[in-house]
Amino acid sequence: MRSWSAPKVPRLAGAGVPLRLFDTASGEVSLTRPGPTARMYVCGITPYDATHLGHANTYLAFDLVNRAWRDAGHEVHYTQNATDVDDPLLERAEQTGEDWRRLAEREIELFRTDMEALRILPPREYVGVTEVVDQVAELIERLRDKGATYDLDGDVYFDVAAAPKFGAVSGYPEELMLTLFGERGGDPERPGKKHPLDWLLWRAERPGEPSWPSRLGPGRPGWHVECTAIALANLGSGFDVAGGGSDLIFPHHECGAHEGHVACGEWPFAKAYVHAGMVALDGEKMSKSKGNLVFVSRLRRQADPMAIRLALLARHYRADWEWTAEQLASAEVRLARWRSATGLQTGPEAESALAEVRARMADDLDAPGALAVVDGWAERALAEGGTDPEAPALVRAFVDALLGVGL
Repeated sequence: MRSWSAPKVPRLAGAGVPLRLFDTASGEVSLTRPGPTARMYVCGITPYDATHLGHANTYLAFDLVNRAWRDAGHEVHYTQNATDVDDPLLERAEQTGEDWRRLAEREIELFRTDMEALRILPPREYVGVTEVVDQVAELIERLRDKGATYDLDGDVYFDVAAAPKFGAVSGYPEELMLTLFGERGGDPERPGKKHPLDWLLWRAERPGEPSWPSRLGPGRPGWHVECTAIALANLGSGFDVAGGGSDLIFPHHECGAHEGHVACGEWPFAKAYVHAGMVALDGEKMSKSKGNLVFVSRLRRQADPMAIRLALLARHYRADWEWTAEQLASAEVRLARWRSATGLQTGPEAESALAEVRARMADDLDAPGALAVVDGWAERALAEGGTDPEAPALVRAFVDALLGVGL
């Protein structure tokens, strides 16, 4: 599937700082240790509605990871999926009377344009699940051959008893797992399952639903295993970062980690599990199911996309926070101030500001701290001037390269 166009990223002199990130599985901020090529998988959208600010907040977080690694001298192999067949998509299509394929195609295209506008670096592979159903089925067969699955009325389930490290990603107690599993697409109360937390790998064909032929019987993939298959096919096991919103910690990333472990025998499936916080509106997490969404495409009609990006950067990526219109207004003021300062012919020296921004971003993506550094430079430039003719261009370059904000 086609990805989106990449913005040009300036190359900065010197070397970036090795990146440290908070790993959900360990509960600690740790140094990432990629090889020459850093490998990252970020879970994509289910395209039954437009991109909202919660999505943008997540993909911006991993765009910052991408930029920090590149600045530190790594190539980045980034893969993302689109869940272009799943229950929520089919339900929305049925409600609206639209073909589910057209609905998915339209929303994926809108997502691409939103990502381009926000200057999110595109993945090397952008993979629709419908493109790789055969790969997913083959992975399920591998899991079956290892004794990790069972059949229930034609559906194929992963047997949680085959995952000895289950719980190692989330660290959640079973009671909380059961609650979240039921809220997030699981079926803990289905009769006939060996354990309530066993999860669906292959959904047998139902009347009126799309299905694909396979040695498992006609049907379609379950949610978690699709990401496992796509990550394995493109990145291999033991890749550097698995990412998404914090609502994916359980069950999605937990289940995927153990599918990968059983299939490949390697632990951990990803070296770090990194999660962005949730964005709320009117006191509740922004989500399609609640309908309390602020769509990026609509905001782009009201404001410069770089102001939207700055509004998101003003909160640490792991924080849960609430969106207000005042935040966008503040970001617009900041953007105008930065553009005025970097439009000057000369300014205060900026090498120290570059070093400070690099340090802040390498420290678990401290974007608010980095914004404060640029604010300080801009304030000095506008109030006091400066004598360095290269400083304004340098600030424009590192704000672009490290923060993704085009001035």
